Amino acid sequence: MTTVDFLLQGFATAFQWQNILFAFVGVLIGTAVGVLPGIGPMSGVALLIPVTATLTSGMPTEAAAASSIILLAGVYYGAMYGGSTTSILLNTPGESSSVVTTLDGYQMARQGRAGAALSIAAIGSFVAGIVSLIGLVLLAEPLSNVALKFGPAEYFSLMLLGLAAVSGLAGKSITKALIMTVMGLLLATIGIDAVSGIARFTYDLPILYSGLEFLTIAVGLFALGEVFKTIMERDKEDGAIAKIDRVLPTKQDLKDSSKPILRGSVLGFFIGVLPGAGATLASFFSYIAEKKFSKHPEKFGTGAIEGVAGPESANNAASGGAMIPLLTLGIPGSGTTAILMGALIMYNIQPGPLLFDDHPEVAWGLIASMFIGNLMLLVLNMPLVKVFAKIIQTPKKYLIPLIVAISFFGVYAVQYTTFDLYLLLACGVLGYLLSKNDFPLAPLVLALVLGPMIENNMRRALTISNGDFSIFVTKPLSLIFIIAAVAWLVIPLVLKLKGRKIVINEED
Repeated sequence: MTTVDFLLQGFATAFQWQNILFAFVGVLIGTAVGVLPGIGPMSGVALLIPVTATLTSGMPTEAAAASSIILLAGVYYGAMYGGSTTSILLNTPGESSSVVTTLDGYQMARQGRAGAALSIAAIGSFVAGIVSLIGLVLLAEPLSNVALKFGPAEYFSLMLLGLAAVSGLAGKSITKALIMTVMGLLLATIGIDAVSGIARFTYDLPILYSGLEFLTIAVGLFALGEVFKTIMERDKEDGAIAKIDRVLPTKQDLKDSSKPILRGSVLGFFIGVLPGAGATLASFFSYIAEKKFSKHPEKFGTGAIEGVAGPESANNAASGGAMIPLLTLGIPGSGTTAILMGALIMYNIQPGPLLFDDHPEVAWGLIASMFIGNLMLLVLNMPLVKVFAKIIQTPKKYLIPLIVAISFFGVYAVQYTTFDLYLLLACGVLGYLLSKNDFPLAPLVLALVLGPMIENNMRRALTISNGDFSIFVTKPLSLIFIIAAVAWLVIPLVLKLKGRKIVINEED
């Protein structure tokens, strides 16, 4: 049988009434999970595993597994879209991959363009979902072989490139961006060292042994930071709320977004294929790429629609790409796909090279259902754009308590500790002070996410090479990434110095 025949069989499975219902429930819950900061796709999928097991208890094993994984996958890619809603409207990232969306999405909302931002996020998510699924159907086997060539040294160098590329988010000063990157890496080292078991920077406080929660810091810096900014600088504002005239993007918005959506979809898919890279790295890389491609990079951070279209497409495409190593190799590329793998194993179905031969109903039924689920997401969310857009028109005296309540609820629901609530407040104050002094927040957040992964991959690479650091330059892919990282930092400095010399010569 050909790939097309298997896909048609998958659609036959996906179009069964119970599977259509499961796909709809999955994307609906996923959207809600993405909107609420703190829950995230990983928690949402984990919480629903016992529910799906109960719902499918009377079904044959193969059919029960297909229905369960269709619902759980719906939660996964539904949450990727839902995270953009509060990022755009309230400057509150629903989950880590939506942090980049706050940079331009929230500025668009403040300018009365929340409807356009939400619509482009929905359209970008849909296009990215379809692109990644076409890639999943056509390229699963060859791309899996490429991903297998990435060892610890290559991953270390790739993430180093990610940190170097964050200078693209630097705003006015690369130095300030690098300071924030180092601060993020330092915060990432807090806790018990996984290898030696030694406590680092915990000051004998047991609460710090598990490290700092990413969500707490991200929500504090972005959401509460914006709250403090609004309160402290209220005298400088006229108090008027920007009117939202239209909820759909203009022809110009669609024209400006079309290329970023396609670029973000392709980039996000390929990054999603790499185990461990994930949607957060994909969205950051997409934003940096769009800023480099733009003829007007100064617009980014002030409400550029390309800064919403690219990252939103990338993080949705990454969720499709992440299915490749899970289904074809049995290697989960993220925490959420690890939980999906656990759900499949619960039904005695082992993801890996034999999955498509032994359980085609499950594998192809899941892929086909993701086509249907992405269409459902578009149909479900486009009519709600107008409802969502009205949130930004809420008077600030009501909106600020709402943001604070969502932030505190989201953080406490995950951590259950008062320490994290204090940390949330401290990060809010810090976020306000940093942004007031032009220190970019995005590099700190990315460094905090990548820090543990960089350290683990570096240690694994050094273990393999018996402590020989040359492993990072003797591996061809690793060397390419390191050269790119160095170039990313050095070239802007050289151009800056060259520009200064030209100015001095002209003055002479």
